Amino acid sequence: MLNSEKMSKSTGNFRTLRQAIEEFSSDATRFALADAGDGMDDANFVFETANAAILRLTKEIAWMEEVIAAESSLRAGPPSTYADHVFANEINIAVIETEKSYNAFMFRDALKLGFYDLQLARDEYRLSCGAAGMNRELLWRFMEVQTRLITPICPHYAEHVWRNILRKEGFAIKAGWPIAGTPDPTLRIANKYLQDSIVKFRKLLQKQESGSKKPKKGTAPPPSEQNKLTVGLVYVNENYYGWKEQCLRVLQSKFDSQARLFAPDEEINEALKNCSIGQETNFKQVQKLCMPFIKSKKDEARSVGPHALNLKLPFGEMSVLEENLELIKRQVGLEHAEVLSASDEAARAKAGVHASMLDKTPPSPGEPVAIFMSKLDLEARC
Repeated sequence: MLNSEKMSKSTGNFRTLRQAIEEFSSDATRFALADAGDGMDDANFVFETANAAILRLTKEIAWMEEVIAAESSLRAGPPSTYADHVFANEINIAVIETEKSYNAFMFRDALKLGFYDLQLARDEYRLSCGAAGMNRELLWRFMEVQTRLITPICPHYAEHVWRNILRKEGFAIKAGWPIAGTPDPTLRIANKYLQDSIVKFRKLLQKQESGSKKPKKGTAPPPSEQNKLTVGLVYVNENYYGWKEQCLRVLQSKFDSQARLFAPDEEINEALKNCSIGQETNFKQVQKLCMPFIKSKKDEARSVGPHALNLKLPFGEMSVLEENLELIKRQVGLEHAEVLSASDEAARAKAGVHASMLDKTPPSPGEPVAIFMSKLDLEARC
């Protein structure tokens, strides 16, 4: 397939390899061929992908040159921050998973894991570092690893980067596969939780701000600075309870931790009927809530092991959020933020009249609840 249409000389939808190389360059052609697909569907060579590859590779070269030129301004020393550890973990995962894809001749997956996903991790790292800056050691590792991972697909680009930008001896093609540390799947889950929470907080703040801008009838709107929501109280409940707790207890009893296999769905459904959930008068409604939750926890347990079925997440939610408060404030647009326990009455009292939100949508593991207010509101309650 060429641009999602059958290749045909009669319609003019046709390219020889030589023509493609002359039009896009050899590396961009190889890039688009790798992206064309490896499955049972017809491979689809897309001109737009080849053109985009030229831009991507050129921009990556420019970015690396900028990083090396400003190397003295990067943070020195070994990786130490939360963002550092997350980025290092993503690099390790990319090395291991990309190798698996190459060995299976799944070149589209290799391109996704070793180039696209790795660049997304780099971009997220850049945003997460803030004023502290990126770690010099990690950026050098990223540039070297990414170059080695893309070498089988874009060898000319890789050799240029290896010799002329990274100033390495020899050839990238002979440098061997990069060595990776042991990936930490729990850290990856914790970072996804953090990033998802930030997106959720930002949307919630925008919704709350749009609602607070509508003045009541007969009253003048308050001054914008006083009305501005710049304080965020994040409430966390690290333990499951109610029907979620019962679901987890059933899954724990039906999970083979050695083989990472669950009992058949029929057995799990029968166990649900026999526990306290089955005694509910509205069992059918509760069961509808249970099924997506059970599926999610089963997938997680197969990935990270039996601790995914614990009555709390495999990481400390409060510690993750507290360690990244500066990132949360910066990305959500807050001047002050606190992470509080939903079970602490004194902490709940800080929310004042907004505390009712914690009853309407109670926080649960993986689902923190944020309440936003102005500085004046917070000072009035302290």
